Amino acid sequence: MSHRFVHFGEVAEHHARERPDAIAFAFEGRTTSFGDFAARCRRVAVALSAEGCRPGARVAFLGKNSDLFFELLVGAGMAGLVTVPLNWRLAPAEHEQILADAGAELLFVTGDFLAAAARLVPNVAGIRRLIAIEPGDDPDRHFTAWRDAPGDAAGTTVDVGRDDVFLQLYTSGTTGRPKGVMLTHGAILGALELAEASGEAWRRWTPDLTALVAMPVFHVSGSGWALGAFHGGGRSVVLREFSIAGIERAIAGDGVTHAMIVPTALQMLVDSWEQGDVRPGSLRQIVYGASPMPPVLLKRCLKLIGCDFVQYYGMTETCGSFVALPPEDHVRPVGNRLASTGRVMSGNAIRIVDLQGAEVPPSVVGEVCVRTPGVMAGYWNMPEATRETIDADGWLRTGDAGYLDADGYLFLCDRIKDMIISGGENIYPIEVEQAIATHPAVDAVAVIGIPDDRWGETVKAFVVLKPGAAVNAEELVAHARTTIAGYKVPRSVDFVATLPRNASGKILKRELRAAHRTGPDRAPDGAPDRAPDRAVA
Repeated sequence: MSHRFVHFGEVAEHHARERPDAIAFAFEGRTTSFGDFAARCRRVAVALSAEGCRPGARVAFLGKNSDLFFELLVGAGMAGLVTVPLNWRLAPAEHEQILADAGAELLFVTGDFLAAAARLVPNVAGIRRLIAIEPGDDPDRHFTAWRDAPGDAAGTTVDVGRDDVFLQLYTSGTTGRPKGVMLTHGAILGALELAEASGEAWRRWTPDLTALVAMPVFHVSGSGWALGAFHGGGRSVVLREFSIAGIERAIAGDGVTHAMIVPTALQMLVDSWEQGDVRPGSLRQIVYGASPMPPVLLKRCLKLIGCDFVQYYGMTETCGSFVALPPEDHVRPVGNRLASTGRVMSGNAIRIVDLQGAEVPPSVVGEVCVRTPGVMAGYWNMPEATRETIDADGWLRTGDAGYLDADGYLFLCDRIKDMIISGGENIYPIEVEQAIATHPAVDAVAVIGIPDDRWGETVKAFVVLKPGAAVNAEELVAHARTTIAGYKVPRSVDFVATLPRNASGKILKRELRAAHRTGPDRAPDGAPDRAPDRAVA
């Protein structure tokens, strides 16, 4: 498919003409053809106009995955509106903060969050109406009844451009309050057009594939993954949330060919499948992100599943991936390439820079910067943070520390904000954490730098032990010293019951630093949060 669409409404109308009877979305026994999907999206646009929503307004979605979310998303896009999906794992106060920040006018909610949402609405100025996705007890407040109410379609004609914001995703907030990442129609379409033009089969979305949408839609790896399949004319099988049983049903009943699954979930699947009679024969490709694939797990996957594996590295701020480790590097790896995130994909550019912004040579660690057609329009109502993240030439600072090897493979080290400078030496906490985590008594570990009058900073570790395990600080330090340099080992170790985490499970090192008065962060607050799921097509 070589079409260059202006907005996602055009994508819906194109497929409605070309393949009206083909299935676009499947969800819990319900299927929607491309023809029906486009018609329903038009009705959503009419209903939004009837609610008084004008181009540029925000509408929010709170709930687990549903096929109806995509009707809302594309229908809102047709009307020039912006959809804001909320992380349902957040606390009510965090939902209120995001809804107020976005200025959401309508709130669409799945049934399991309806009661919580009803308590939110009175606390958020600007929300005019609450609409239940499903199940809903009140027919007048139910999405399908709202969508299908009579309306004047002629009154919804809107001139939507590629530069108009389509989707606003909020970062996980590990470095401060969540930021609203504004993704335009053109940015998402541009990333998909690069994949289409690449000529690489493993990057292309085609009508013959069936994609599993198991990642949450409030992540770019959930909503963006489904939009990729939709753009290419393929079918999306939407799971309410990740589960082994759900994935098995999708494979057996829907013939899923492409799936995006994080390594920890793959571990769970393989553990289960090796004990049972599941034959995941329909799978042709598994995409993963968030962390490299452990070689032992990869071997088990290749033996059991036998499909292609691709690792993607990307961010919410770039509409997903711009670096990939393709299938051939998984089957015939050279050196330690399986520990890398891969090479920059055609149509994108990356460079590694030092703290002064100068490009560094291969094998030298610095900050990863990217220039891509998929770059965000900016952070909602945060112009300073946007300027700190994207420079005048369009280079986006990822906030990740890494290096390129001589062959152009990217190896990630840590977050720039988390880097420790001790005695003039740069220390990346992930190296220290990995060294400590190999001790059999350790369940979880986080490493930060704390102020030191002599060295500037020293390394401090926070360790959670496994139930019933015992080890002292001296033993852990000695263990770490066997794999990392002496200047990197912790000078102090605190044993704690838990580590502070956000709703996505990421460790909040800023809270650990704040508790130990570590002073201001070296990187500006505008440095973006990497998406928890570093994978999207």
